[in-house]
Amino acid sequence: MGSKEPIGDKPTPTVSSHEGRRSRVGRLRLPYLLGHYPARLVWAAFLFVNGFLTIGLLASFAMTSGTPLIFPSLGPTAFLLFRNPMQPAACPRNTLCGHAVGILCGYASLWLMGLTHDLPTIVEGVLAERVLCAALSLAATGTLMVLLDIWHPPAGATTLIIALGIITRPYYLLIVEAAVAILVLQALIINRLAGIEYPVWAAAVRDGQRDPVAEGAEEGE
Repeated sequence: MGSKEPIGDKPTPTVSSHEGRRSRVGRLRLPYLLGHYPARLVWAAFLFVNGFLTIGLLASFAMTSGTPLIFPSLGPTAFLLFRNPMQPAACPRNTLCGHAVGILCGYASLWLMGLTHDLPTIVEGVLAERVLCAALSLAATGTLMVLLDIWHPPAGATTLIIALGIITRPYYLLIVEAAVAILVLQALIINRLAGIEYPVWAAAVRDGQRDPVAEGAEEGE
């Protein structure tokens, strides 16, 4: 006769420590948090923490290196990268190329108006040449972004920063673009760790497609 298994001796399923860690980490990612907590509060906390960390780090580098690694238009760029990361305007391609277009148009306008060595507007005041320079830089930036299919609104602020003489040295203009690249790299790492499929280059979500993270954000509005 076959022996019977003792009642109560069946092994109980166990969860490995690795799986347990993965489960705990998963609960800290945005898709889980948006599904269990108010979306508005989740996005507010996410933006606060990452805005503080990324801009604080760039500002610290700027302080120690004495270079313009921090400038006003990084603020709206950071907002896009961490609040609407799946929007086309926030993808690395549009962010990097948009600011590059703004830098080139700003400096080209300075050169055309003969203002490359003038004092900034905040010191010199607003002159007729500076008015034309600012208007031309913004108009050219917008036009090129449309023609090149690049959409990153904060680049309009970058071109005005240059056209108004706040940053004009060619070396510093390269530093400005480097700061944008560092911010994009930070966003790529942080968003991926948070469970967002932030694109490596071009926008991953096309018109007409929806993203669960973006939907969670809209529900919190």
